[in-house]
Amino acid sequence: MYVIVVGGGTVGYYMSRDLLERGHEVTLIEKNSSRADWLETQLGSIVMRGDGCEVKFLSQTGIERADAILAVTADDEDNLIALQMAKKHFNVKKTIARVNNPSNVEIFKMLGVDEAVSATDVLLAALEPPITT
Repeated sequence: MYVIVVGGGTVGYYMSRDLLERGHEVTLIEKNSSRADWLETQLGSIVMRGDGCEVKFLSQTGIERADAILAVTADDEDNLIALQMAKKHFNVKKTIARVNNPSNVEIFKMLGVDEAVSATDVLLAALEPPITT
């Protein structure tokens, strides 16, 4: 499977590393040049320097053949824009977002993102016992 990861922070790094270890083809997009340099020392040539919110840049990533795109930056708006472009301009089958503000989860889903994951919601669900009626 070919997966594009937008955002080379901690989440993007570990996601890309684990996908590679599982045998997937990965492109990791990072716009911060010094961070991209470090990522390249860890992950090799899968790192592309650029803005995952720009159509022209995304078209250089092989996105038209991507099976999935994950947007995991620390900025919900950037994640939403990248995934909407991937879905609408490039017909990527699966779009998955890291959502930093839990109140944005429903908005992402209403705007066409396939999966919107809030770490806050996941952790709260793990903490609280299931409600039984």
